[in-house]
Amino acid sequence: MHSVVVLTPTKVVTVAQMQALESASERLGVSTDTLMENAGLECARFVRQHMRGAAGRKVLLLIGPGNNGADGLVIARHLQRWGADTCCYVVRGRPAEDPKMVAALAYGVSVTHAEDDPDFSALKGWLSSSSAVVDAILGAGRYRALEGAVKAVAETINDRARSDTTGGVISIDLPTGVHPDTGEADDNTIVAGVTLALCYPKFGIANFPGAGRAGRIVVLDVGLHPVAPDGMDLPVEWMDAATVRDLLPNRRLDSHKGTYGHLLIIAGSRNFVGASSLAATAAHRVGAGLVTLATPKSVYPIVASKLTETIHLPLPEDGDGRVDASAARLIRERIAGYSALAVGCGLGWSDGTVEFIEQLLLNDGDQPTLPTVIDADGLNCLSRCDDWPQRLNAPAVLTPHPGEMATLTGQPTAEVQSDRLATATNFAKQWRQAVLLKGAHSLVAAPDSRTTVLPFANPALAAGGTGDVLTGLIGGLLAQGSSTYDAARLGGFLHGTAGEEAKAEMGTSGVVATDLLHRIPRLMEELRARSPRTRGG
Repeated sequence: MHSVVVLTPTKVVTVAQMQALESASERLGVSTDTLMENAGLECARFVRQHMRGAAGRKVLLLIGPGNNGADGLVIARHLQRWGADTCCYVVRGRPAEDPKMVAALAYGVSVTHAEDDPDFSALKGWLSSSSAVVDAILGAGRYRALEGAVKAVAETINDRARSDTTGGVISIDLPTGVHPDTGEADDNTIVAGVTLALCYPKFGIANFPGAGRAGRIVVLDVGLHPVAPDGMDLPVEWMDAATVRDLLPNRRLDSHKGTYGHLLIIAGSRNFVGASSLAATAAHRVGAGLVTLATPKSVYPIVASKLTETIHLPLPEDGDGRVDASAARLIRERIAGYSALAVGCGLGWSDGTVEFIEQLLLNDGDQPTLPTVIDADGLNCLSRCDDWPQRLNAPAVLTPHPGEMATLTGQPTAEVQSDRLATATNFAKQWRQAVLLKGAHSLVAAPDSRTTVLPFANPALAAGGTGDVLTGLIGGLLAQGSSTYDAARLGGFLHGTAGEEAKAEMGTSGVVATDLLHRIPRLMEELRARSPRTRGG
């Protein structure tokens, strides 16, 4: 099976940044035409693999007027020489001087122009018989609303895609209709099954709604000069398996349980017993050496009967089974015995829990300085504390979903969602803490503007308890010595990958949080075992 080199680390870029990278690469000796030829070859190889061979297959390529269309012509040329029957359907006029078209015709590629097909009968005929459809109409050039022939063709393609069983359209760089920098999507945007991101993913397929039209995103290296990015400010990364591999904690042969840290989890209440159990199990599964679970005393016997490996610390509670504020002093007295802290899962909300969080985390001059992950009701309680960003001096990971982010920032949820990247990066910097903004394509932002996109959008994870698993994963990694930023992005990647596996096995409905837990150790071992990226044949 063909494999490709993925650049390390994989960045997410704007159109202007990509153009600067291409210019730098050209100055270093790799021409734009060479990049285009490389892109076409790599994409053609992917299409061939997607079809399980090229010989005898029919392929329809939708060709636009610019460089994206030129990429499509190169793809068609290679598929044709490998034995495919290819048709380039030119949606909008190509330049008069068009060497890529000349080369495609020389190899026997069929060409049809939309202007000569007013009723789209030729287009529909190719659609009905093609093993693959490649969208090379509009890529990362100037964004414009779809109109005329482009709009009509996109509508025709989407109508066919609704009944397609071959995996959908393969879009080159971006689905036609997606704004490359913002993710804005025209109503008639082509809905892709796969998007082949050239060199780096563009922001348009990292952000929604554009990401929702992109399908599975595959990043292809097309031969950009390796030092072209040097000196450029490219702070946003696209998380991939090879980057994750480098972040995994080492497991030494001469290690013992103390080597891998001791995590204290403060979680649970009478109404939310399961949250604490999920977080603790996740911390064990990600490799923490010791895990202590501190829960209200009425919760303790329930979770203790389930968690054999966990150490338990019963806490004073209020009349409703939530942790009492007086528990903060008890924990502070013991805090030196732990490596990291996780707080918030299933904690519940009341005046007493707010006071508990304030005394535990914001007790001026005497607060714990352990690396800490704060989730769920921990965040809601934190938001009620005066000047909490200035008083939270421990290195922390804050893991809000959009509603919790709105509570923390005072912004409407719609505003948080309208520019998730800016929200995560701005507040990570303002709060001086790592922020994991949950949701489709979760974002992890560091105070120094580094940001990671976690490339998962999975409705199977829209179930109670999955966030508690994420908190336990991050806490377990903090206990093993990962930085807050690395623990958040590594934990998020493991969580998302486990979710993808569960979806593949069980579908998008009915996956529960416990379905993720047993997958974590095996995923980590698989990632450790992977060799560095190599180019395949």
